[in-house]
Amino acid sequence: MPEKLRFKEKFAYGLGDTASNFYFQAFNLFLAYYYTDIFGLPSAAVGTLMFITPLLAAVMNPVIGMIADRTQTRWGKFRPYILWGSIPYGILGFLMFANPGFGPGGKLAYAYVTYTLVLFAYAAINTPYSALMGVMSSSSDDRTSLSTYRFACAFTGTLLIGWLVPELKDALAGEGGNPATGFRNTMAIFAVLSVGMFLYTFFNTRERVTAPAAQPSSARRDLADLGRNRPWVILVFAGFLTLANVGLRNGSAIYYFKYCIGSEAGLGQFNLVGFLAFIAGALSTKLFLRYFARRGLMITLTILNALALLAFYFVDPHAMPALYALNIFASFVAGPTPALVWSMYADTADFGEWRFGRRATGLVFSAAVFAQKVGLAIGGALLGWLLAGFGFVPNTTQTPEVVHGIILLYSLLPGAFALLSGFVIFFYTLDEPMVKRIERELAERQSATATPAVSSPPAS
Repeated sequence: MPEKLRFKEKFAYGLGDTASNFYFQAFNLFLAYYYTDIFGLPSAAVGTLMFITPLLAAVMNPVIGMIADRTQTRWGKFRPYILWGSIPYGILGFLMFANPGFGPGGKLAYAYVTYTLVLFAYAAINTPYSALMGVMSSSSDDRTSLSTYRFACAFTGTLLIGWLVPELKDALAGEGGNPATGFRNTMAIFAVLSVGMFLYTFFNTRERVTAPAAQPSSARRDLADLGRNRPWVILVFAGFLTLANVGLRNGSAIYYFKYCIGSEAGLGQFNLVGFLAFIAGALSTKLFLRYFARRGLMITLTILNALALLAFYFVDPHAMPALYALNIFASFVAGPTPALVWSMYADTADFGEWRFGRRATGLVFSAAVFAQKVGLAIGGALLGWLLAGFGFVPNTTQTPEVVHGIILLYSLLPGAFALLSGFVIFFYTLDEPMVKRIERELAERQSATATPAVSSPPAS
């Protein structure tokens, strides 16, 4: 019987994603706006930057995952990277918003260098962090609970960023009201908090699940097994579409408020309400699972979220009650989905060991993160490129064509990505009875193995 995880350890694990989301969500929500309206970069250049840089960094995820799978320390395979990566991650994230007084070419080069480095640091710490969930417990129920804690904490970080950054960037702007100073001081606060939270995660979690004894090391075999892991492939494609939706919608929100509604002032409160609804949805995951299986629940919630996003297109930007109602509904139904999908990724790691006789937890999670980062890169790039194509000029009154384009970026386009994601999950076939069977048979193999041996795949 696997050891039951205690509240303190679940909470400690969750705080790691609060720390991750201080930067991740700052980039999703405000980085494109910071680059175009504060740092002064052309929107087309920002689109290219937000396409190329995440793709370069995404390549690091599978590499780090395979390295972590082969790491052996007294702290385990994955926890050491949280310790080693926390301080560089905090410093580099702050430097992104340092706003040096360079010329146009220097500013663009600085943006490329700092964004690339912080994404490398993010990959080095967040990839092993994600994989850690798969080795803290062998119980699928416990991992679902752990995933719920993770994403409740993650979206607490999202809430704090979405709510407080619009407020703090003005409050900390100094005597002259310089928005660049406000952003820099705000991110300094979140940098310190993120480092402290990562260290708390490291010191208060444990690794319990190990690879099959005497499993030979073969990166080529791991990659081949991953490509044959059909449930994983389905989740990865759905995740790619979801992150394209997230990158496009989150990045366009501040433009929607500034140029369509006519004021940034209400964005913090709007984000706060949405994120509270999201957290409420995440905390309702256990309740939903009393009545619905994860696959069916994931499909239903994803499609409901997609329909709500599409509905934003048909609402007048000044009809705030309707906007709030849609925001609350869309956020609440999206709330359980991250916890569900990451617990399902852990199941695909078990499936790989059960089916192919090998376990590569780090690669399963890191390659999934790679695909999600590609989706995020597509979403961020589309934002910059389409703004340029619509004729966007920062800090001026926009033409009706540009306003309509921003509304599209905030509603129909992300809604379409979300709808496609829900459709893809229809093809995920790893249901609850199968998960329980895999969990039981893996436990039987481990208990029946008196001497170290490679796990045998099931008979065809």
